[in-house]
Amino acid sequence: MSHNALGAMMVKPIVSATPIDLTIVAIYFVFVIGIGIYLKKYTKTGEDFFMAGREMTAWIAGLSFLSANLGALELLGWAGSAYEYGILAVHWYWIGAIPAMLLLGLVMMPFYYASKTHSVPGYLQLRYGPATRGLSAISFAVMTVLMSGVNIFAMAAVMQVVLGCNMNFSIWASSITMGVYVVLAGLLSAIFNEVLQFVLIWLGSLLIPILGLVQAGGWSGLKQHIMTNLAHFGVQNPGSYVHVWSTLGHFSDNPMGINWIGIVFGLGAVISMGYWTTDFLVVQRVMSARDLRSAKMAPIIGAAFKMFVPIIVILPGLLGLGLLNVHLVSETAVTAAAAHGQTLYSYNDVLPLMLARYCGPALLGLGITALIAGFMSGMAGNVTAFATVWTHDIYKPMMNPNASDGHYLAMGRWSTVLGILVSIGTAYFVMQFASIMDYVQALFSFFIAPLFGTVILGMLWKRTTAAGGFWGLLAGTAGSIAMYFWVDLQPSALRYIALSSDAKPMAADMFRALWSFIIVVLVTVAVSLATRPRPESELKGLVMGCTDVPDEGNYPLLHRPVFWAVVISVVFVALNLYFW
Repeated sequence: MSHNALGAMMVKPIVSATPIDLTIVAIYFVFVIGIGIYLKKYTKTGEDFFMAGREMTAWIAGLSFLSANLGALELLGWAGSAYEYGILAVHWYWIGAIPAMLLLGLVMMPFYYASKTHSVPGYLQLRYGPATRGLSAISFAVMTVLMSGVNIFAMAAVMQVVLGCNMNFSIWASSITMGVYVVLAGLLSAIFNEVLQFVLIWLGSLLIPILGLVQAGGWSGLKQHIMTNLAHFGVQNPGSYVHVWSTLGHFSDNPMGINWIGIVFGLGAVISMGYWTTDFLVVQRVMSARDLRSAKMAPIIGAAFKMFVPIIVILPGLLGLGLLNVHLVSETAVTAAAAHGQTLYSYNDVLPLMLARYCGPALLGLGITALIAGFMSGMAGNVTAFATVWTHDIYKPMMNPNASDGHYLAMGRWSTVLGILVSIGTAYFVMQFASIMDYVQALFSFFIAPLFGTVILGMLWKRTTAAGGFWGLLAGTAGSIAMYFWVDLQPSALRYIALSSDAKPMAADMFRALWSFIIVVLVTVAVSLATRPRPESELKGLVMGCTDVPDEGNYPLLHRPVFWAVVISVVFVALNLYFW
């Protein structure tokens, strides 16, 4: 959401909160700080602060794993994208999440857990050496504070649009509250607050889909409302907004301007695999599990809930598409209208508008608290990940390798404060972008897609060398950034990135990620074949084929991760076929 657009919408808040609503929000802020104060006594070592003592159960780790992802992009961005693109947005929850989460649980978690590393860059240190670790740690640290700024800005923007709150007050109040409970107890406090936030998000967000579906007459009624509404606004082929796969044969057949190759390979095989298996923000939560079985079950539990998150995120956007009597527009159109003294609402405002439509006193407070919980969860996830990577992968190996555990614990707390301050600065920087989604997808293609190529090659191919890992990661990251600026400076270049003159910007994000992954693989393989590999004896616990995978224990079938992975896969396929 652009800064100018926000200024245009300051004229009149969408809803008016009662004292009851504000009291509910205030109680939430007090409660999360209380959790941090209570858990501080259990945070005595670096392992407690950075990894929650590795004592989390599968359910706690799994819900935290999912909740850390329920930030601004989920609650605000994808509701807006569902309004803009229709049900195609659900791909980011199904093909863009479920396979990757199952891969993490069944294949990659044993390597992470067996190495007892504190972070994904820590694994790269063991597999490739300090150069690759340093490159990945620095790029990841940059990405986490930039992403944290997205959540801070998005929450402040929603509070301004919904309630008329001052942007500066919202940014600082939310940041200080989150900072207090994270500085006090680190990942332990973040995880317990994320579980609380997970419950609040569902309680507060279910009101809109339930009441909206009742009004629309169920899914079939909603489809008819959407097509009628879109036809009224002059949209061509309104039926393309209510199908998941059948319109992906060609770029011009759907509102997203993308084809199935971009969705399956760019999103499903690269971006989602990279995010869910190498983004330390979410992987850190799984690493906190108390044993291997819990570590494998955590992402599988997360996958089960992830399949149904579209109910509270995508469905409100679709309901807005079918039921709102006001037509939402792009950020560019909002800014242009503001220049002429007009107030329009953008795609990103669909969730606040639906909240105003269905939530009265008290229920509004619960809904607003759900939004705040989601944003703070995203903020805390990024800041705790930044503190761990900064302390263990940048400060400790590069600046002070021989300090005491107490020193690293103190550094973790100070780097948390630093991460929050940088995130606040980033929140003001985000105001300059046209939309939250553009900003976030660009970051993912820069850092996540290349990192996945480096990690997966290191785990699956023992011939990969330290030089191959470093130069592959560097080439993939640089290539992705170069492609972004190529299209930004010369929009016609999009046809070369996405291989079609009918492609739209979202396709550019997916194909850029795919190309950067291919660059990583090609460069890594070429350099590895030209350099000497490490002896297999040094790769035990790091590479498939050289590692005795730890036994998860002797459990009955119903308690085995692979059984539930199969169940989730069947449901996943069924959902895609139903909404085909």
